[in-house]
Amino acid sequence: MNINVKILKYSFALAVSVSVLIAALVMTVFNEEKTNQVSVSYVRPENPEYLHIYTLLYEKNHSLKKLQELLSPFRLPWTLVIVLNECDGEADAMYHDGTITICYEYVNELWNAMPANTTKAGIEPIDTVVGPFMDTILHEFAHALFDYLDIPVLGREEDAADQFSAYLYLQLDPAEARRLIMGTVYTYMVEVENTAPPSLEEFAGEHSTSEQRRFNLLCMAYGSNPEHFKDVAIRGELPKYRMDICEEEYELIELAYNTLITPHIDPELAEKVFNKKWLPKKTSRMLIKQDLNHLKRH
Repeated sequence: MNINVKILKYSFALAVSVSVLIAALVMTVFNEEKTNQVSVSYVRPENPEYLHIYTLLYEKNHSLKKLQELLSPFRLPWTLVIVLNECDGEADAMYHDGTITICYEYVNELWNAMPANTTKAGIEPIDTVVGPFMDTILHEFAHALFDYLDIPVLGREEDAADQFSAYLYLQLDPAEARRLIMGTVYTYMVEVENTAPPSLEEFAGEHSTSEQRRFNLLCMAYGSNPEHFKDVAIRGELPKYRMDICEEEYELIELAYNTLITPHIDPELAEKVFNKKWLPKKTSRMLIKQDLNHLKRH
């Protein structure tokens, strides 16, 4: 073979190799996992019916900002946006294409179902809003993690997202985790009381029923700390036979979390933010409304 042809082929091969290497390095730089990759946005609602929610979550409690900080230890390759917005009448929450949308309509449903005073089970009114609100955002954040990080899921993704959400807020201060669990369980119980039994078509859906999600949540809580959550599990009517295996269930979820999720968390930052106090003070519905009216006047 002509030596010039050999040199030309070699040069071409070298150029291709260098190009591939540069492309790989560029992709690595642009897709590098980093902390503080969550951005939040509040879209002021056009419907005046939802202005009190905007006031409560944005002006008073800065709820999404708190969640932004709580999720800051997670290393993500791209920015994830959490936005509070109207959804054309749909009481929903969803993750799609790098954005988690929480609908005002959904939060308004939680607000309307909030009891006037502390329930007989000891659940504070504000917790029946904050608990499921936080649970829902963490559930959708789980979907984003599975997508961003190509996390393998064995089983239904919706169940895995529920498990992630519960596991994460069980890592918070025990008293705050208890409030979140009880507030979320209350919402599941209200959903069951106010809706007809699931149809056969609903059983075929990707989500577990509200009854199942309630018992799964109670089991996770009890399994994480039987002494601390025993009374919660009993009040939530978790059957004894299920309580007997909850610690094993929790250990399996913990193993999966530590294997698949923990490598993508900054441990020092996580220790700092998970130990903070996140929830608003306990108060009655009437006092919350008085507080909101005061904010509106000023």
